[in-house]
Amino acid sequence: MRTLLLSRIQDVPDYPQPGVMFKDITPLLADATAFGALTEALAELCVRHRADKVVGLEARGFILAAPAAVRAGIGFVPVRKAGKLPGATLGQAYELEYGAAEIEIHADALEPGDRVLVIDDVLATGGTAEASLRLIRRAGAQIAGVAVLLELGFLDGRGRLLAALGSAPLEALITV
Repeated sequence: MRTLLLSRIQDVPDYPQPGVMFKDITPLLADATAFGALTEALAELCVRHRADKVVGLEARGFILAAPAAVRAGIGFVPVRKAGKLPGATLGQAYELEYGAAEIEIHADALEPGDRVLVIDDVLATGGTAEASLRLIRRAGAQIAGVAVLLELGFLDGRGRLLAALGSAPLEALITV
C-alpha cells in the first residue's frame, strides 16, 4: 500500500513559497484504488484505537477523515479555522513558526468520554495537531490517537506532539 500511495503523491517544488517542496495529494484522491486503500487503512485505525468519533483538520484532513469515519461507522467532527463555524464553538489558539492561529469545533460536537481519533493529511511541524488535541481534551473527550497520511520527519512534528499525545499513538502511513 505504501508504494501505491507514494506513487500518487506529487512533489511540487517552490510551492507555496521558494524552498518548499509541497506534497500534492490530489492525484491520490483522483485515483479510486489509491483513495479507497487510504480510506480503508484510516478506517482500520479508527477501529483498532476504539474511536467513537473522528476529528478532521481543515482542510485536507476533512477529505480523508470523513470517508474513514463513514467506513468505520462512527461520527465525523470538523476542526475549522476560527470564525468558520456557526453557533457556539470552543476555540484553541496556538503559535505557528510565522505567527499565531486559532481553530474551533462546535461546542456540542464531542461528548465527555468520547474517544477521538484526529486525522490529517500531513504532519509537518505539529502545531495544528497539537492545538486540536488540547481542544478535544477541553471538550471533555479522550484522545484515541492521531493518524496522518504523510509525516515529514525532518520537521519533527512528532516531537512536538509527544507531550500532548500522552499515551495515545501517532500513526503515520508514510514517513519521509
